[in-house]
Amino acid sequence: MKKLVLSLFIVGSMLTSCSSDDDNGSSGSQVVAPATYQFERNGVTTVNYGGQTSRILMGVEFVSALSDNTKTEVELDGMFTNTGDYFSTSELNTSGKDIRSKTAASNDYFSANTTDGNAIKSELDGWIANQVNDVFPNWNTIAVSGTAGQIQEAGGGSIRYVNSKGLEYNQAINKSLIGALIADQILNNYLSPSVLDAGDNIINNDSDVLDGSNNYTTMEHKWDEAFGYLYGTDDALAPQLNQDSFLNKYLSRVEDDEDFAGIADDIYNAFKLGRAAIVSKNYTVRDQQAEIIREKISEIIAIRAVYYLQQGKTNLGTDYGSAFHDLSEGFGFVYSLQFTRQPGTSSPYFTKSEVDAFVSELMTANGFWDVTSETLDSISEDIASRFNFTVEQAGS
Repeated sequence: MKKLVLSLFIVGSMLTSCSSDDDNGSSGSQVVAPATYQFERNGVTTVNYGGQTSRILMGVEFVSALSDNTKTEVELDGMFTNTGDYFSTSELNTSGKDIRSKTAASNDYFSANTTDGNAIKSELDGWIANQVNDVFPNWNTIAVSGTAGQIQEAGGGSIRYVNSKGLEYNQAINKSLIGALIADQILNNYLSPSVLDAGDNIINNDSDVLDGSNNYTTMEHKWDEAFGYLYGTDDALAPQLNQDSFLNKYLSRVEDDEDFAGIADDIYNAFKLGRAAIVSKNYTVRDQQAEIIREKISEIIAIRAVYYLQQGKTNLGTDYGSAFHDLSEGFGFVYSLQFTRQPGTSSPYFTKSEVDAFVSELMTANGFWDVTSETLDSISEDIASRFNFTVEQAGS
């Protein structure tokens, strides 16, 4: 897929929004978004999201390592937790950042629900262990129903490595982290008033009290950290899509679908206007933009879940390698639905129990070897019914 360069000057970026006189922390201030995500104080940038960049880079290397059958469980666990020198650079190894601790760890969803948060982390731990202990030993075995191994796509295509139910653990983990790490941290943590307004953040932002020796207020930084989980591997002033293995890549995929063209600008504009609102002390506009971001990012996860389930359906019974690859990606996006956020609520579009039920349907008996078109259509319809798109729009 070609890289999608977001326009530096987009019509929506110049729209303004006014707050009422009684807005929290504002005095009727007007908010104007800049042309790009550029914010400075005394001529020096106030934008910083280095921790998010580190985690995305770690994730890219970790996902790649899941397809290396020479890796041990200790090494893969070490990459997930950043314990040991398993990354390619000393900067990552000594960054003090890791993937696992931020997985299913948002303030809104998991601070008071550590049971589910720990269960999700443990499930990912189990998939890592199964990749090493079930799939790697069968790397050269031809996969059949009930036996892990390799399966080639039709026409001499790519070789996929699956468990006994046809699931590619590397794809399941990759796509599940789009929800459990990236979306959860953006939608349910850094864009949440519980984080943005914690402690003295409003008072300090109103008075331009900076965060220690940094050139930003704490509230500015929290918003930037949300931004960084989507655009963290590129230039904020002209961010390109398809730059990593996570949400950035799949925003590109959805944007390239004519049914959803414009979603990339919608998200970028909302990030800019929300950040500008923080500078203007207009928290009503800030929260309005957070709701837009929640809606659009949730849509990306749902659209790709339906897309891969439908793509997998087309190859069932004829090209198992292609079907299982698509269904494994779909599995991960379905798993990620529990980390979405309905605008104006504190709830996901699908609860954990609903997602667990979908997973059970996909993995029952011999899993993808037995799954039917009817099951895939039923799950796809259930997902689409809660969003403003159809299965036909998302599935092609």
